[in-house]
Amino acid sequence: MSSVSWASVRVVTAATVCAAGLWAAPGQAVADGPNGIDDLRPGAHAAEPADVENRLDGRGVRFLARRDVPEPPEVSALSWMVTDLPSGKVLAAKDAHRPLPPASTLKTLFALAVLPKFAQSTVHTVSLADLAGIEAGSSLAGLREDMPYQVADLWHGVFLSSGSDAVHTLASMNGGWGKTIDDMQETARRLGARDTRVASADGFDTPGQVSSAYDLALFGQAGLTDRDFAHFASTKQAELPQEGGPDAFTIQNTNRLLVGSHGVKPYAGLIGVKNGYTSHAGNTLIAAARRGGRTLLVTLMNPQSGGRNAVYEETRALLDWGFEAAPRAAAVGVLPALEPDERTGELRPVTHRPRSVPLHKAGVGAQTDGTPFTRYRWFLPVAGAVGAVAAAGLGTALWRRRRLARQGPGEGAGPGSGSA
Repeated sequence: MSSVSWASVRVVTAATVCAAGLWAAPGQAVADGPNGIDDLRPGAHAAEPADVENRLDGRGVRFLARRDVPEPPEVSALSWMVTDLPSGKVLAAKDAHRPLPPASTLKTLFALAVLPKFAQSTVHTVSLADLAGIEAGSSLAGLREDMPYQVADLWHGVFLSSGSDAVHTLASMNGGWGKTIDDMQETARRLGARDTRVASADGFDTPGQVSSAYDLALFGQAGLTDRDFAHFASTKQAELPQEGGPDAFTIQNTNRLLVGSHGVKPYAGLIGVKNGYTSHAGNTLIAAARRGGRTLLVTLMNPQSGGRNAVYEETRALLDWGFEAAPRAAAVGVLPALEPDERTGELRPVTHRPRSVPLHKAGVGAQTDGTPFTRYRWFLPVAGAVGAVAAAGLGTALWRRRRLARQGPGEGAGPGSGSA
């Protein structure tokens, strides 16, 4: 075979190999659906690398200074943490594992333990036994004895009014106060919340009951993966009962940063989650906000400034800082990714395993359900480009062949080449 013919074969072969390699390369599916780029469902997004150094065990403010990243604001809270969701990257924190009484933010753990057990449409008639044992001074939703409520009504009472009467009723349905506390402790253990000790299902001041800013972030992250939890945590007001009737009345969420009340302006993009207060715990708050495709979670415990709205204004300052710093801030820790257990379906932390690549709006469902054209639509322009390369190579080879034929033997030989 002549050298010219062999060159043309090499061109075609190279083009074919390139096309085969590109065909084998995986394409990313894209589709629309109910969830966005900040979809918080398990496995929906990418996490920080597993080798990020954990700096959260130290005391004081934990933050990696960089020239292009502002320092976090000074706040008076005893403990706080700012987390980028759903990546899990902790942007900054102060005493994240300090054990402190959580007040009603512990109701997020109560919801994680009990919410999946009952259908929202289930009807339950509140009994005197359901309401027994409510501590004096507890917040109440206003449930009435011998009145039927849907389970969704009870959860509105938990999340909006922080009602201990709703918590006691759901705990009674769950098998009792003691069993519910055990379920909550087991849920905390399963999620990796090692700082949490549960002694009261509603978060009421009880000796030995503590949690931490880190653990509250775990509860917030897990809760926001659940559609019902996220709905109740972001609801501003509701009718109780929601079916209406002569005895129905409106309840409003007590989270001032969500609804805007008592001198607090609502925070743009806030999506919940839960506030709390007791005389021993002071004010506590778990707050999540979404802006421009990014979701941040702030947990803050017991501000010391004395201002009546300090927990909300300090959370606002940390959220503002987080949205500015998140694109460039280095992680001081990472919340574990959560995935459902294959046997029970319960969320469990996954260590040393990256989350999947984030998709454009609502692309999660398309990863396994894309049509052939959607899945490989990138191949058409690639195939066209490969064809152009192959055609150019063949054209060059034919031109060289004709030129050599006109020149005759020995003509056009370069330096160092010879002829027989």
